[in-house]
Amino acid sequence: MEEYISQILNLAIEYAPKLALAIVTLILGLWAIKLVEKILEKTLIASKTDKTLIPFLKSLTSWILKILLFISVASMVGIATTSFVAVLGAAGLAVGLALQGSLSNFAGGVLLLIFRPYKIGDLIETQGHVGKVKEIQIFNTILTTYQNKTIIIPNSVISSNSITNISGNGTLRVDMEIGISYESDIDKAKEVILNTVAKNENVLKDPQCIVGVNALADSSVNLLVLPWCNTENYWDVYFGLREEIKKALDANNITIPFPQRDVHIINS
Repeated sequence: MEEYISQILNLAIEYAPKLALAIVTLILGLWAIKLVEKILEKTLIASKTDKTLIPFLKSLTSWILKILLFISVASMVGIATTSFVAVLGAAGLAVGLALQGSLSNFAGGVLLLIFRPYKIGDLIETQGHVGKVKEIQIFNTILTTYQNKTIIIPNSVISSNSITNISGNGTLRVDMEIGISYESDIDKAKEVILNTVAKNENVLKDPQCIVGVNALADSSVNLLVLPWCNTENYWDVYFGLREEIKKALDANNITIPFPQRDVHIINS
């Protein structure tokens, strides 16, 4: 028993300083990595680097530094670095096979940054979700929806499927269908609508708004109104212009009919 206690004490005396130094190094190293991330972010912002690249480069730098830190800490404890690297390589192969999904997400993130189908701040639609791109990370893309929900989508899924960049061109066409009665004057209705559109400050003058007959429906003549606006004004035009058109048509005695049906009764 005394021999075992003596061996434990000897091991403690030998490894305690190394272990303490390793723990201190780990704590200071993690703190230094966070500091490097902040400095890197400020440097990238100051150099006017694309906002899309900043989160990705921060995450990539953080992972590389943390791996180097853990290898250094392991060597300080007494683990042979060469054997540790060899074991790490073998383990990396096994982990790589087990984490194929994560590696494909990483590859997808790299492809998204190379081909750049969207950037931070763009409004996109993918995988059934519509939202503004908040961040592009190593493995995921984070969207913020109109309801202020956070959607996290794996990069591999986005890079291998269709993406609709709604705001990529800076302008959008706001399609709206307005129905008028068959008794109403089509030319007058078009004139009233175009005048109303021209007064709306959020509607662009170029391209010009187009108004045309879209369908001769069961109860109404449906006019298709196609104004253009900047992306940030889409909802103001979408909701506001409809209300303005309705009020203008009412003021000019042009009715927007409700569904109706003529019934003929035949006496046998």
